[in-house]
Amino acid sequence: MDDLDLPTAAPATIEEFRDRLTEITDGLPRRLRQCADHIAANIDRIAVSTVAELAAGADVPPSAVMRFCQILGYSGFSEMQKLFREAYAPGFPDYSTRLKNLKDGGAGSPSALLAEFIEAGRLSLEALAKSADETALAQAVSVLAGADMVHVIGLRRAFPVATYLAYVFEKMSVPAMLHDGVGKLDHRHALRAGDAVLAITFAPYSEETIALAQDARDRGLPVVALTDRPTSPLARTADAILTVPEVDFGAFRSLSATIALAIALAVAVGSARG
Repeated sequence: MDDLDLPTAAPATIEEFRDRLTEITDGLPRRLRQCADHIAANIDRIAVSTVAELAAGADVPPSAVMRFCQILGYSGFSEMQKLFREAYAPGFPDYSTRLKNLKDGGAGSPSALLAEFIEAGRLSLEALAKSADETALAQAVSVLAGADMVHVIGLRRAFPVATYLAYVFEKMSVPAMLHDGVGKLDHRHALRAGDAVLAITFAPYSEETIALAQDARDRGLPVVALTDRPTSPLARTADAILTVPEVDFGAFRSLSATIALAIALAVAVGSARG
């Protein structure tokens, strides 16, 4: 831990924060590791949480959270939280705010909205065509095609993608189970040796999705991640990472590129299984 005690420049962006978190986590003692794991799984909550709330979530004393912030290079929790309040939280206004912004911008008519969302979808698909990682896609197909059962989880904004994948897998006779979170049931007991998890989440990341992926990793099961960036919290648990860019309009995010990648993945898995 001597190296971690040395002064270091604090991360100035969310990407730098995630990179620093990945670099130091494995070398942390138990309580600080709990802080790192909890914060990584709840990035979207930092901007609106107190030290006490984060400490309770990580099951550590508040002093451990303060120490963790200092190891990252911050003077304390307030400085770390400021980064997320300025750079992260403003990116996810509530839906009433999003609608108000659209109306104020004069883009609220149905035909105007349709045109804007079509354009956002087009740009997203073009970005995916340029950034698609063929090696990662082939690796993901290999992992899922070889699984006895594919456990699909994607909540909140990712739920339409997860349900569509489960539907296509069913139609292609690929054994799959959709983890939908109904009744707050996570169905972790359903994971068996030989299975694989397909986890889908985008910022602000789903804590439940990340938890199931981590549980699968702890059991030695392979995990395929479908997410928005390589620094997603899922990156720490995934054997294959598929990233997909989505252009938004008025803070409403299209799923055009994500659905395109999902159907390609599902059909490729079905074909690979014969």
